[in-house]
Amino acid sequence: MITRRHALGLLAATAVSPALAHVAPQRSEIRDSLAKHFADAGTAGTFVGYKIDDYLIVASDKERSGEAFLPASTFKIPNSLIALETGVVADPDKDVFKWDGVKRDIEAWNRDHTLRSAIAASAVPVYQEIARRIGAERMQKYLREWDYGNADIGGGIDQFWLTGALRIDPMEQIDFLDRLRRGTLPASKRSQDWVRDILPVTKVGDAVIRAKTGLLGAEIGKPSLGWIVGWAEKGDAQTVFALNLDVREPKHVAARMAIAQLCLTEIGAI
Repeated sequence: MITRRHALGLLAATAVSPALAHVAPQRSEIRDSLAKHFADAGTAGTFVGYKIDDYLIVASDKERSGEAFLPASTFKIPNSLIALETGVVADPDKDVFKWDGVKRDIEAWNRDHTLRSAIAASAVPVYQEIARRIGAERMQKYLREWDYGNADIGGGIDQFWLTGALRIDPMEQIDFLDRLRRGTLPASKRSQDWVRDILPVTKVGDAVIRAKTGLLGAEIGKPSLGWIVGWAEKGDAQTVFALNLDVREPKHVAARMAIAQLCLTEIGAI
C-alpha cells in the first residue's frame, strides 16, 4: 500500500524501508518535461504515475502532487464499490435507477441508468441517489476503512464529494486505485471485480486505460478543476496514475485525457 507519507517522502528523498520493498515504490523521479505538457495546453496541473513493475513513482512536480482537492466525479469509483458492498446495487447491469423526470443540460443523464451506464455517463443524479440510499453511517464507515482521502463527508450526503468537505490528493488517489486494481481493499472480491469491470475504457494502440474523470464546479456551471484517475495496461505492465489541472478554458475539459496520454507515453506506460 502506498501511504501518502511514504509517497510524498519518496518525492523528497528516494530512501524507503526494506520492509516495503514488495508492496510500495522504491524510487521516485520528478520530470520537468511532464509539467511542460500542462504549460503547452495553457494551464497548470500535476501528473503522478506509479509504474508497478519498476516500483517507481514519476511525478511532474513535488508540491501539487500532495495538494488535496474535492474528488468530484472520481468519487464515483468508491461510491460504486460501496453501493455493491452494501447491496444498494445487487448487479451493475440489472438494477435500474429510474430517471426522476428532471430535464438536465447533459442529455445522457435524462434517462434510466444501470450502475454501468451511470458511471460511463458520469450521471451525478444517479450517484447522488446511490449515496442517499447508502446513508451517512455506512458511507463514513467505508471511507475510513479504506483511508480514502480525509474521509470527511461533511456538507451533505449527496454533496460532500462535489461541494462539501471531502478532500483527496493525487498520491491518495493512486493509493486507493492501486489497492482496487490489486483487489486488496477490505471489500469483497466480487464487488472489486465488478468495479474494475465497469470503469470506462480507452484504447490507445496496444494499451488500455481504465479511468474516471471528474470536474470540480461543473454542478454550478463553472468548471474550475479537472481530474482523471485510473491505470494503464500495456501487456503485463501496469501504471496507476492521477492527474488534475486548472480548467481555465473549455478546451481544458478535453485536455485531461490528452495530457494524461502524453504523460503516460513519456514514462513508457502506453
